Amino acid sequence: MSSPTVLFRSRVPAQRLKRAEKILEQLGMKPGDAFNMLLAQIELRKGLPFEVTTAPTTVLSSEQQAGEWTEAFGEY
Repeated sequence: MSSPTVLFRSRVPAQRLKRAEKILEQLGMKPGDAFNMLLAQIELRKGLPFEVTTAPTTVLSSEQQAGEWTEAFGEY
């Protein structure tokens, strides 16, 4: 027997949804599937499955990325 479900509605920017739907379609998913997966991860982790911060993120240059890769995995 499956557990009861509820209808959850939210307003999102139309273009964001359209772009996300294209990506999800390639994965064989619908937005509702992705949202349900997000909720499952929140439940499992007892928080968001990604970091939310106002601190600026450091973006590595191509050379720095290559160095990090080489250090971690050896020469390509």
